Amino acid sequence: MNPIVYPSYPFKLQQVNGKDQIFDPFRKVWLVLTPEEWVRQNMLQYLVQTCQYPSALIAVEKTIQLGTLSKRFDILVYKDEKPWMIIECKEARVDINEKTLSQILQYQQVLEADFLILTNGHTTVGAKIETGKWQALQHFPEYL
Repeated sequence: MNPIVYPSYPFKLQQVNGKDQIFDPFRKVWLVLTPEEWVRQNMLQYLVQTCQYPSALIAVEKTIQLGTLSKRFDILVYKDEKPWMIIECKEARVDINEKTLSQILQYQQVLEADFLILTNGHTTVGAKIETGKWQALQHFPEYL
């Protein structure tokens, strides 16, 4: 995919007991600011500000059941009341590889989204899935 330029956003930051926290406007909670959370929060702002995806149709860190296993996706965008795009976020030092692909494919078994995106904030790869075939994305799809 083309490199992502994250928009400027006035993140709310604070320190509690020596730990940095960031306010998540989607979940409306303060979270420990981990490297992965930083990627997730920047991606969320990119989706809303740059791609113009409706924030009300974005779910963040929700649990799904995969057989007897509970799994938690990072970001899920809905369209027409069904899962449309799954985004898996990793911290910058984690490579996007077969392991991260395997993780998002587990979510796909349950959610059956049209698009899959993997990002570590620097590298972003994505695919459209149509009738069982994958097509690499060059950019995020428009939300029409």
